Amino acid sequence: MGSVMQVRTYLDDTYAEQADTRVIAVGHQEGLSWAAVEHCLFHPQGGGQPADRGWLEEIEVVPVRDEQSGLIVVVPASEEGGWPEFTDGQPVRARIDLETRMTHAALHTAGHLVEAAGRAQGWELAGNNHFPGQARIEFTAPQPDPRLAEPEGREEVLAELRKTVSAAIAEDLPVTAEVDEQGMRVVSLGALHSAPCGGTHVRRLGDLHHLVLPALKVKRGRIRVSYSATHGPRR
Repeated sequence: MGSVMQVRTYLDDTYAEQADTRVIAVGHQEGLSWAAVEHCLFHPQGGGQPADRGWLEEIEVVPVRDEQSGLIVVVPASEEGGWPEFTDGQPVRARIDLETRMTHAALHTAGHLVEAAGRAQGWELAGNNHFPGQARIEFTAPQPDPRLAEPEGREEVLAELRKTVSAAIAEDLPVTAEVDEQGMRVVSLGALHSAPCGGTHVRRLGDLHHLVLPALKVKRGRIRVSYSATHGPRR
């Protein structure tokens, strides 16, 4: 294994689609050959966000974390077509499916915004899922809210969440990321909300289109707010 210094480009620029880089390590994981590149465009599954779809040279790949090395590595998306013998230091071209990335970034950012709206109700985050078609944020309420016991009350609370979300999008708050004193990457929606996060995000909340909160359900002490969102035209 060569140098293990890896730049996680996906954290620096959500919209970086292609990079000419070099292989810095190769190996095997669960019977599959893998390669790691110096400038990693590929976001692996984690933090409630699905993995990117991408290619190394012309081979479709899936990014995963290699627990032994700590690197983000790519494995073949399919066993068909073979896997070339990549070598340490070899120049390669990496690229991602940018449309898929933008979908994931919009859903992840929208999830932070829904979390901000829930925290404004006094709730605490209990779980999240930013997958397309499954997106939801789950909360617990330290203090019981009697409105959540009845359908009419839940709809009233949901209307308040929608109002908070719509106002933030209309204000077009910036979405930024900084590393704090403890080395934690923190993503902020203007001054509205901040949270540790290793995901990809849109540049501003105005990039979110069709952010819909269709339902609020309470089950086993958890408040589940489902949502969907798309990425608007690039600005």
